[in-house]
Amino acid sequence: MIKRFIDKLLGGAARKPKFGKRQEVGPDEHGIDPALVDERALNVVHTLKEAGFEAYIVGGAVRDLLVGLRPKDFDVATDATPEQVKGLFRRAFIIGRRFRIVHVVYGRGREHEVIEVSTFRASMDSAAAEAVTGNERTSKSELAGMKHAVDASGRVLRDNVWGPQEEDAARRDFTINAMYYDPERRIVVDYHGGIKDAKKLLIRMIGDPATRYREDPVRIIRAVRFSAKLAGLGFKLEPKTQAPLLPSLKLLADV
Repeated sequence: MIKRFIDKLLGGAARKPKFGKRQEVGPDEHGIDPALVDERALNVVHTLKEAGFEAYIVGGAVRDLLVGLRPKDFDVATDATPEQVKGLFRRAFIIGRRFRIVHVVYGRGREHEVIEVSTFRASMDSAAAEAVTGNERTSKSELAGMKHAVDASGRVLRDNVWGPQEEDAARRDFTINAMYYDPERRIVVDYHGGIKDAKKLLIRMIGDPATRYREDPVRIIRAVRFSAKLAGLGFKLEPKTQAPLLPSLKLLADV
């Protein structure tokens, strides 16, 4: 009760995100052509599921599939940790500091293809993160072993806390990038109305846009980039997502 009173007094800074309601959408509704799915992405999903893990194609690839395009890149999300993923594939490499992910490599030379595999991440409150005095370069010794850490300005330096799929979806920026496709069951898991927005060609921020831009100003850049990238397909920024962009530009000074 005391914590709730303090949070209210301070403006609700510790407000928990909405995780959305899980919806499983079948092929009759989503209309994805399974022939557009890369065989190597299928192999990664199948291998993870055979080992007892959850695995889905995720992100921009699902968005492209929904509008009838063959994705250039395929990402996979799973509940397996990076170490568990690496142990299942002959050529797999853990990369990243803030976000530890796995690159599963197929082929060699110019013909090689990388399937990026990430672990479902928890939705974390930055106020609960460990703070370091310096930055990524000057605080290497402090950061060793930390899973969730921020620098003095509040920028996230480590964010490797695993969690359930619904929290992973809430962490993502736009609804059209927060869908999970199971190519074996041919279902799309959607927590935030991404299928409807993809069909309407809308780029909509998950949650309150102004708050999300404050939390991570890089989202401002991503909003502009996606707007330009998808304009040729007819996508537009949803009005409430677009409105705070200009007032939020000053936040980029600290990025």
